[in-house]
Amino acid sequence: MKENTYIYNEPFLLESGAVLPGIRIRYHCSPGSCAGRNVVWICHALTANSNPLEWWPTMVGPEKFLDPGREYIICANVQGSCYGSTQPHATDFPLITIRDMVKAHELLRLHLGIEHIDLLTGGSSGGFQALEWAIGNPGLTGNLCLIACNARISPWATALNESQRMALLADTTFGPREEPLSGRRGLAAARSIAMLSYRSYEGYSKTQSEQEDDVLMALKACSYQQYQGKKLADRFSPYSYYTLTLSLDSHNVGRNRGGTAKALSRIKARTLCIGIDSDILFPISEMEILARHIPGAVLEVISSDFGHDGFLLEHEQITSTLCKFLNSGAAHWPMPLP
Repeated sequence: MKENTYIYNEPFLLESGAVLPGIRIRYHCSPGSCAGRNVVWICHALTANSNPLEWWPTMVGPEKFLDPGREYIICANVQGSCYGSTQPHATDFPLITIRDMVKAHELLRLHLGIEHIDLLTGGSSGGFQALEWAIGNPGLTGNLCLIACNARISPWATALNESQRMALLADTTFGPREEPLSGRRGLAAARSIAMLSYRSYEGYSKTQSEQEDDVLMALKACSYQQYQGKKLADRFSPYSYYTLTLSLDSHNVGRNRGGTAKALSRIKARTLCIGIDSDILFPISEMEILARHIPGAVLEVISSDFGHDGFLLEHEQITSTLCKFLNSGAAHWPMPLP
């Protein structure tokens, strides 16, 4: 997939009322034209970039379920991220909401001349974006696949996000302006907190149990938390993380639309909702709300020991479920999948 950058030089009005003087959007797309090909727009989750071949390699790639040589695939880096789009370098960066992210996607779509999206999909906060877009522009998308997400951020998820921001703010190097290595310890701690909501009791028991009966201290899970924290701190900006966790707390499709049910009823796309049975961040009950209020939506539940992260790890189940859904509506999916 090709990496590109779109520069929008006009004032960009945010939902909060703040105005950015212009925005930058980093995106990856299939080579060649979208003419005669199924257009697939993938919305990425919290700390991913715009290249799904890197973070979803089991689903996207040559001879994979979504093949950039066959489908026209596009993924845009969200506003506030540190992977090429407009990003913060201070704690006073204005609030970026999920709707602001989708507004930027819409500008990019118009710039590229894409008139119709055959499949719009995303997991986690990528699902937030896909859902918001399908509500805001109901005629744009033929098929919508929402994975491990919800219609409105829950108090549980907000509490987890706030705990992560508290960890960042407790790091005295996380100052008002970005400096070299600032906020890295806080970001590592924040990621450790997040991992507890991304996985499950069963998943940790399966992968992080001590192998010997007589150990004095249980250290394997400790090492795993340290590893995951350092891994993110080495690649991501604490200022972007702070901004993006705030954007999660803005998620509410019913805001100024008469409530959740009314907003979801506006969706015209054929919709598949995929929930994960062990997901404690977005439990099945929240996916059921989506399926209940989106006209004609189908809910499928996949089984995983790995909680919310199952949306990245359970590719065989997701592929099977999505393939069946798309091929069941040939009139809406122009070119059947293998």
